[in-house]
Order: sequence, then C-alpha cells, then structure tokens
Amino acid sequence: MKPIVPDTDWQEVADAIRQADSILLTTHCNPDGDGIGSQLALYEALLTYGKKPVMHNRDGIPRIYRFLKHAEQVQQGDWPAVEDAPDLIISLDCGSFNRLAMPEAYLRGKKLINIDHHASNKAFGNINVIDRRYCATGAMIFDLLLAMDIPVTADIASAIYTAVLTDTSRFRLANATADVYRMAADLIDAGAEPWPISVAVYESHTMGGLNVLKLCLDTLEINDDGRSAWIYVNQEMYEEAGANVEDTEGLIDHVRSIDGIEVAVLIRSHESDDERWKVNFRAKTYADVGSLASQLGGGGHKHAAGCVLRGSFTEVRAKVRQAVSQLLG
Repeated sequence: MKPIVPDTDWQEVADAIRQADSILLTTHCNPDGDGIGSQLALYEALLTYGKKPVMHNRDGIPRIYRFLKHAEQVQQGDWPAVEDAPDLIISLDCGSFNRLAMPEAYLRGKKLINIDHHASNKAFGNINVIDRRYCATGAMIFDLLLAMDIPVTADIASAIYTAVLTDTSRFRLANATADVYRMAADLIDAGAEPWPISVAVYESHTMGGLNVLKLCLDTLEINDDGRSAWIYVNQEMYEEAGANVEDTEGLIDHVRSIDGIEVAVLIRSHESDDERWKVNFRAKTYADVGSLASQLGGGGHKHAAGCVLRGSFTEVRAKVRQAVSQLLG
C-alpha cells in the first residue's frame, strides 16, 4: 500500500494519539458517508492500536451506513458532562467548529485535532491537517494509518471505501484520480467488498424515498437560461410521502443529470422546522459551488457543497437564486 499524498505530515497527529489517555472521535452535524466512514475506520484502527476511543455525534448515523462495523457504538444527541471530556478530540470531515455542535467548554485544557479535505475549513484545531488534494477525509485516514503502521483490516477498508465511494460520487467526479483508484484496489485487497457496499448505500431505497422523489420532481424548475435546475422538499411532502430527511439523499443527482444543467439546487426543510432549510448544490463542470456555499455560511467541494439557512421558503429561495445567478453570470 502506498499513501495517496506522500508529503502529508502526520507526525503531530500520531504523537498526540500516542500520548492521549482518552480519545473522542466526532464529525459534523447531519453526517455523510465520508464523515461516518472516516470516524468508524479510525475507531477500529485505534482499537487495534491499543487505545479505547469513544465516538459521539450531534446527529445519528443515517440508515444506509449502519451496515458498517461499530456503527452502533456512535453516541448521539446531547454531549456528556464536560468533566467527562477526553484528553484528545479528533474532528473528522468538518469545516468549522460550529458544525460539530459541541460545547466550547469541552475544549478547555484539551487538544483538538482537525482532519479535513475541504479548502473552506476554518483551521479551528490545535493541530490542523487540511489538504484539498485528498478526494475524501477517508483517504486522509488511509494515509494516517500507513504513517502510523496500523494495519488496514477488512472492517477499516470497508469504512474507508464507503467514505471514498460517496465523496467521489461513485468515482465519477474529477477528484477520482488514478491514485484514488489504486487506493481503492488496496482497500479491496484488504477486504472491502464493492458490490455489497454499493447496494447498502445506493440500492436500499425505502418506499418513502421513492414517494418523495416523485413529489420532489414535480417541483422542478429550470432557471438561468437553462443552466440551473431547482427542486425542493417541505414538511407537507415528507408527510405525504411517508419519508424523512434521510430519504432525500441523492435526489439532487437526478436534476444535475439534465443535459445543459451546470448547477443543481435542492432546498429541503428540517423535518420539524419549516424555517430551517438545508440547501445542497451540485455543479457539473466549471462552476465552483464550494465558494458559493461558503458565501452563504456553508462549505464543501468545488462540485458538491451545501449550507443551512433560516427563514421562510420564499426568502431562502430568493437568496439562493440571487447567489446562483451571480455565480453563473
């Protein structure tokens, strides 16, 4: 196995892990495949290294990732008492401290490691390894384990493969380089099984998910002279479809696939709050939706990004429309 980015300096991270008596692994709110895969891979690796890490996220693990080993070990919801905070906190795939939804008191006298591949990352850790050359944070964990001589087991390989699979959009984005494919081959050799993983992540839709897809496509609008496509999901649609927020994953890819569309936008409400909207962006070729999302208080990659906005649907849509139109010129 060879590292994806050989010149990344993992020494500070490795030293901090070796010296820590207690370690907490966490990722951003509403975690995705990269955040979850990175977290579970590092958890298994630290167990084999002789550590006793714990995992805690503000939000639970989406159903499609619960097949991964140790998924049931992730605590969720309110954070434990501050006095129980560990020596070392490792944030994975999270662009800003606010997106951890962690009390600031947790950091007093503690060390925070920030590992992420988003260029928009705020470098909020005591130790920051932020490198946009990586296709996914999961690929960074792969390199960290190689640097620490921690063997990549089948369970670790499966978690990292899931992280990379989802953040390259099934190896379809420009970040799926030859080195990424070589890493994928190493992960398969180590025990990751591409077909069962793909079935779990992409071919396990609920009927609620199919129902909300039908309702969502009925909202389709084409703007910016045929260059942007828009869909939305509100609470009423969740209820009618018998669906939830998890069932909206992947909806945006349907509209990005339309010929001539450069930017796709999905605006979806929180299940219990129609004044809080998650906005997802996807770009096809030249548009940088990562910078667009950053302007709106979010972040992400050049071709896939998002943000959370508050207000009525009309207000949020108008604000996002203006930003997208400016981006597309």
